[in-house]
Amino acid sequence: MIVMSRQAKIRIAVVLGTRPEIVKLAIIIRELGDRAWVLHTGQHYDAGLSDVFFAQFGLAVPIDVLDVGGRSRGAQIGEATSRLDAAFAGERPAAVIVQGDTNSALAGALAANAREIPLVHVEAGLRSHDRAMPEEHNRVVVDHLSDLCLAPTETSRQNLLAAGIPDERITVTGNTVVEAVLELLPPPNERRELLATHGLEREAFVLSTFHRPENVDHAETLTTILDELVALPLPVVLPVHPRLAARIESFGLGDRLAALRPVSPLDSLAFLGLFAESAASVSDSGGVQEEASVVKRPVVVVRRSTERPEVLGTFSTLAAVGPEIGAAAAAWLDDPAATHAHLSGLASPYGDGSASLSTIRAVELLLGEK
Repeated sequence: MIVMSRQAKIRIAVVLGTRPEIVKLAIIIRELGDRAWVLHTGQHYDAGLSDVFFAQFGLAVPIDVLDVGGRSRGAQIGEATSRLDAAFAGERPAAVIVQGDTNSALAGALAANAREIPLVHVEAGLRSHDRAMPEEHNRVVVDHLSDLCLAPTETSRQNLLAAGIPDERITVTGNTVVEAVLELLPPPNERRELLATHGLEREAFVLSTFHRPENVDHAETLTTILDELVALPLPVVLPVHPRLAARIESFGLGDRLAALRPVSPLDSLAFLGLFAESAASVSDSGGVQEEASVVKRPVVVVRRSTERPEVLGTFSTLAAVGPEIGAAAAAWLDDPAATHAHLSGLASPYGDGSASLSTIRAVELLLGEK
């Protein structure tokens, strides 16, 4: 239920709904202070994928939660757009900030556009060029609706220009994931404690995540992925996302899961701590590809395509479902220490950790404040 009472100081609406959005917008929200009006669509409604991440950045859990989770894509977008429109009618923000390519981002963009409120797209210009990905459609529409496209890299800026978006609506800021990871990454002593808690040895395990519909919603595909993980030469720690847990149960794949090291969904501190101590990762996550460039660990990306080409061939390898997974992982696992030493000397293509402040400066310029 939307709570409409607001202090006059709050001027900028920040619309989010998933764990990655929280992580990538948290420092922006914190820097905006009481000017930030955070609206959580509830796209990720499990507390383990939402509330804990606000707490880790020292932020209060939003009181404006739209509760659109658990619906189909179209229903989520439609319901969230309608509820955001009602919120903006009750109190018009000076601008609306959305991030990435989620249903929540698209709903925020549509609601801002309908009310003629300036729209800011954080992490604009990513392209997989794969129309089978719902996120590709989301990000394209949001980019074209935005008054300010904040591109994380020059590659993203070129994508926006190629799409016909004028240069004056584009600013390259870097990616806010860099400062988020640097802030949340536990120090070495805490990482050692994490390893002990999970019964793991440094650089002697693989960290894996899977949640994308094309990988987990089909029994044959998911079976193949789990079999490839089981066959890897190192133990595989697999945080079990709620969607993945439901599919494993419905497909009767509990025996495959038991052959791995399944754990409950990890908060950002625990995930990054384990990632930094792992030999490698196997994942279908976009965020993990970016995080890999900060923690200096390799990732096998199990997808048809990626919207993050900046890390391909350095921190990541793209692999199709099937034997390519094992082959790509084997290349990274042949000599983990040497791989990690090499990666530690490579800079992240996503910037120096100042993207959140660059975002705020760009928004202020858009609004004529500075």
